[in-house]
Formats: sequence, structure tokens, C-alpha cells
Amino acid sequence: MTDLCLPGEERWASLPARGRRVGHSEAETLAARAHALRLADDHLAGKDLIVPARRELDAAIALHRDSVHSAAVGRALLVGIGELAQIVGWILSDAGQHAEAEQVYGLGLSAARQARDSALAGNLAGSLAYQWTNTGREREGRELAVAALEEAGPDTHPTARALSWDRVAWAQARSGDVQAAIRALGEAYEALTASSSQEAPAWAYWVSEEELEVMDARVYTELRRPLRAVPVLQAVLDRYDATHTRELVLYLSWLAIALIDANEPEHAAQVTARMLTLSAGVASQRTDQRTHVVLHRLQRFRRVPEVEELFDSLPGSTTKP
Repeated sequence: MTDLCLPGEERWASLPARGRRVGHSEAETLAARAHALRLADDHLAGKDLIVPARRELDAAIALHRDSVHSAAVGRALLVGIGELAQIVGWILSDAGQHAEAEQVYGLGLSAARQARDSALAGNLAGSLAYQWTNTGREREGRELAVAALEEAGPDTHPTARALSWDRVAWAQARSGDVQAAIRALGEAYEALTASSSQEAPAWAYWVSEEELEVMDARVYTELRRPLRAVPVLQAVLDRYDATHTRELVLYLSWLAIALIDANEPEHAAQVTARMLTLSAGVASQRTDQRTHVVLHRLQRFRRVPEVEELFDSLPGSTTKP
């Protein structure tokens, strides 16, 4: 998939060279291409998208650097760069390129701040906080998630604010602060149900009540409260879009862990088998890491026939995961 062409490729390739004036139409093209990359990420994993993602961000930076434009157009281009940096950073992180992802998030944060887009700046900082939280930097991730919420501000769109609170909830859960995590989940729901006369940012298109339910379940799984997590995950997975394979694999991994914590190894083995089948074609470091976590947790149930059968079916099954 490294030769993926996003919508508008011909127009993008013919954008003005150094010193040419660009206007709002070029800024709108940049915004559309950022969103096209977000939609591609719904169906393709980070390792499949990493090459076109880098290409998109490089082209956007060159467009802003080399063109002549008004202050208003320049601000719109900076917003486009910030939006691209967020999704490119996410793709890099999913591919396991965490150092580069951090640099890209930082570049996007600078662009968003120059454009005075506090909601976008909060999204970029929150994305980096999520990466830190998941890569052994829980304390820093928690602090940055809270700072990202504050930077976005109380007047940001309710959907974007719900996303910020979700990231705070996850960071608190990973840090082991049960009450703070549960409070943050409540704040996320309250934010999502608030009314607004403005449209939500395009980058928050995926935030919904269903996604908040998944985050609830993930938080409760992390807090070792499987009785709260399992019913929610099962209900969501029963109706989840199967074309979003990476997310489906990740959600199945959380269900497997919750079932292990509930002392249901037989059911956990069934869920894990489905997870492994789906993950075989997913080029994501995150799904690889979650697979390792689930198999490691299942090890103590090796004497259960369903679990032993699962391990026997793995490639190189004579070795432990």
C-alpha cells in the first residue's frame, strides 16, 4: 500500500512552485487531503500508510514555505499542516516509529499554535500524551493529557472536549488513579451531550457515544473491573464495523484481557483466536504488542484445554510467546 494515491493527487502534484501565489482553494485542498488520510487510516494500518503519510506532510510544509499567500491563507495552511501532523503522527505511532511521531506531533503543535487554533493544539498534545501513556511514560502522559485539555480550553466544541477527557481518563487509568479515571469518563459523556451551534472539527468525526463506551470498557479493564468491561465490549463488538480491522483487533484484545480477569479462560481463548485471525493481515505495531500481552496473560491457563489448543495452533508453538 505504499503507493496509495489519495483523492486529488493530480491537483496536488501540480500545486504552484516556489514563489507562486496560492489562495484559499489550495488551503481547502490541503484540508481535504488531511481528512482523506484520516479516512484511509480507518481501514489501513500504520505500516501500510507510513510512506504516503510522510509524503503528504512534506508536500504541505513545502507549500507553506515556498508559496506567497495572504495572512488568512497562511493561517489556513498552518491549520492544514497541524491537522496533517496529527494524523501522520498517529500513523507513525501505530507503525512503532515513536521518536519520529513525537517530532511530527511537536511540529503540528507549533503550527496549530501559530494559527491560534487552540482546539487543534489540544488534539495534537493529547495525541502525544496518548502515545506517552502507552509507551512507558505514564506520569508524563497523564500530565500532558491534562495540559492538552486545558490548552484546548472550555469553549472548544463538545465533541473535541469529550475526546480530551477520554484521553485524560485513559492516562489516569494507566497511572492507577481509579477515581480520577472514572470522573474523567463522566466528564467525557457530559461534554459529548452538550449542545453547540458550531460544527465539530473534521478531525473529531469519529468521536461518538459508541467510542466513549469502548473507552469506558478499556478503562475498566485497565482498572481490573471486568464485570463492568465485558458486557460493554461484547455489545459494541456485536455491531462494530468489521472493515475497521485494526480497531476490531484492539477491542477484541481488551475483551480477552477482561475475560481473563473474570476467570473465563475458555471464552478468552475463543476471543483470542478470532483476534489472531483478524490481526494476521494488519500491519500495526499496536496490534502486535496487544497480541503479545494477551498471549502472555493466557499462559497461566495453559492446562485449560481450549487455551492449550490455542497455543498449539500458533506458529512455533513449542516456544512461549
